[in-house]
Formats: sequence, structure tokens, C-alpha cells
Amino acid sequence: MHESHCWIILTTGNRSTEVLRAIASIRQQTIQPQQIILIGNGCTLEPIDGVDTVSLSENCGAAAGRNLGASLATADFLCFLDDDAELISETVSEEILHCFRTRPDTGVVALHLIDKDSGRTQRRHVPRLGSRGASRSGAVTAFLEGACAIRRASFELAGGYPKEFFYGMEATDLAWRLVGLGDEIYYLADAKVHHPQTKPSRHQYAFSYTARNRVWLARRQLPCILQPIYLSLWAVLMIGRSPSMRARQQTVAGLIDGFRTPAPAPFDRMSWQTVWRLTRLGRPPVI
Repeated sequence: MHESHCWIILTTGNRSTEVLRAIASIRQQTIQPQQIILIGNGCTLEPIDGVDTVSLSENCGAAAGRNLGASLATADFLCFLDDDAELISETVSEEILHCFRTRPDTGVVALHLIDKDSGRTQRRHVPRLGSRGASRSGAVTAFLEGACAIRRASFELAGGYPKEFFYGMEATDLAWRLVGLGDEIYYLADAKVHHPQTKPSRHQYAFSYTARNRVWLARRQLPCILQPIYLSLWAVLMIGRSPSMRARQQTVAGLIDGFRTPAPAPFDRMSWQTVWRLTRLGRPPVI
């Protein structure tokens, strides 16, 4: 008897062909989901047989959109897939459920993203420091919200994604809270997903929102002594990595906004035990 699972896809309506491919890859799985939920974030969706579609008149953001999908699910495990992604093999769902079943402390299963054209994994899609390790499974400290599976009980206990973030850093915020609750984040390298190589700059608000949310993240969760270390390091990195003057200006504006505006409640300061656990897994919460 397999535990129930569902797949949740979030779309803004401009990838109708890709969405149908994503749904087709889910339907080809050896274990069928209890539900397929498609959230139209600020767009009107056409009905699709066998898919629960919800159309939102306004774009409420990636975090709130995925929270809505999770609230409509009745399955034990919530599987999230980007609207431009596809499950590569027919056994991805089976591998996810097997991982949860054999690793009872696992709260999140992170999937392996691969570009369909090049066959490579982008550095930012590897949930470890550095560019290596994409083909190695194991416990990690992060996951990508558009290619993962989360135990529903853990998702609800942690409070889901912070909806105020809208876009950027919401997965890190949830990951830190789940690790603090004692959950494991497990990167399953054999569960592969095709996802095109993309750049954050495709979203006009990416740099400013990511910078603002990183400040909010630190203020919400990090011990006070670690906040200036984390934010100083990341301010230098984000500004230095900005691909253009405009992106650099947006990053600085986002950092300022993060300090000038109240960080979303609740504030859940990370324990030093959690700091040590993240450090032991290879990524202390300052880098």
C-alpha cells in the first residue's frame, strides 16, 4: 500500500505547452497521484481532464501560490513541479515515495534538475556548495521549490512558505525551519527532472526581491550575532554577481528595503543546535 501523493504545478499562464508536457510526465508515472493541482497565478486556466485547476485573478506570488496548492491537497506527500519542467523517467514518484518510506525522518526530497539540451545541471540547482555533487544523493540543507516533494505533516507544522516573500528565498526560509524541527532534507540524485537553463533575471523583480527577502530571512530566523555576518557576506556576493548596473541598483534597493520594512512574523530564531546541524551538513547559515 503506497502512501498518497499529489503533484502541484504553479503557472502564470504563458507556458501552456510546457504545462501540458509537465502533466503528461506525471500521468506516465508507475504510481499515479491522488491529485494533480494546477494553480493559475494571475491567469485564467482552461479546464483539463483529471486536473484540479484554480485560476487567481491576481498574481499572489510563488510562495502564496504553492501554499494554496498545498491547502487544496489531501495527500500525505506534496510534490511540486515548475510549469516548465518534466519528470524524466516513469519511476520518479515511486523513487520519491520509497525515499520517504525508508527514511522516516525525511521531510523533503529534493529532485535532480537537468537541462534537456545540454544534459547539465546548473550550479545554482545543486543543493550543495560548489558545482560538484549533482549526481550524489545525500542529506543537504536546501532544496528547490519547483522540483521537490514535502511531507504534508512537516509542511503544515512549519507553516508553509512565507507568503510575504512573494518570490525568492522562500525555500531557504522553509528549509531552515524544517531542519530546526528535526526533519532531514534529502537530495535524491536518481529522481531526475528536465528543466531548461534559466537566469533569475528573467523576472524583472528577481534581484530586488531576493535581496529584500534575504534580509528578512536573516531577521526572522538567525541568532542576532550571526545576522551581520550573513548579511555582510551576501551583500558583497549579490552586488558582485550582479550582471549589470541595473541589477546592481535593484539589489542595493532590495537590501535597503529589507532593513526599512518590518520582517514578516513570526520570528523563529534558529537554535544553536540547528546552526551546528546545518554546519555539519556542509553549509553553516552564514554562507
